[in-house]
Amino acid sequence: MSIWKSITNSIPPIHPEGHKFIAIFAVVTLVVGWFIEPLFWIGTALTIWCALFFRDPVRVTPVSADLVVTPADGRVSDIGLAVPPRELGMGETPRLRICVFMNVFDCHVNRAPVAGDVLRVAYKAGKFINAELDKASEDNERNGVVIRMATGVDVGVVQIAGLIARRIVCFTREGETLLVGDRFGLIRFGSRVDVYLPVGAAARVSVGQKTVAGETVLASLSGLEPVPVVRVG
Repeated sequence: MSIWKSITNSIPPIHPEGHKFIAIFAVVTLVVGWFIEPLFWIGTALTIWCALFFRDPVRVTPVSADLVVTPADGRVSDIGLAVPPRELGMGETPRLRICVFMNVFDCHVNRAPVAGDVLRVAYKAGKFINAELDKASEDNERNGVVIRMATGVDVGVVQIAGLIARRIVCFTREGETLLVGDRFGLIRFGSRVDVYLPVGAAARVSVGQKTVAGETVLASLSGLEPVPVVRVG
């Protein structure tokens, strides 16, 4: 019994957004596999992959007014200055932009990089080119969220659809309050998230580094190195 409990406890929960997709994969696998056995095993593998794609594990999030945590599992693909998308209303001054690319094997539940009030949620239709390309920030379908921290600092986080991803889901609305690490959306199936930070913010990651949503410290908003408390969720 203890072994079985240990196994079940090690399986991360599935986000509700994924239930219907897993069911579709499973049903198609059973129907097609009934007639063509090799396709049953291929379908089973794809069903397991689908379940893993929508996994929503518990994360231990650093909590500090000076820290920005990554909103996505994946790999840091770019760090540099860039003007935020116009629809965010964050002005024309270049800000520190950190991009995190998610492949189809990463967890795709997105989490708030900072705590604060949701000032703006802005969707923009667009293309579906490779999300790793720099022009994806301007050309691809995207959804932006601007969070105003208690200090008055605005942080922008933009979900960007990719070559395979065709659906951006955002759970939060303007006027709501988010805690750092709160789930605010997800993207299906492989994509990118850009974070826009004020000038003076210092990146705490490097290009190519793997990140864990809600846990990896992405940047610091001051020159201090505070010792954070954590929240689990």
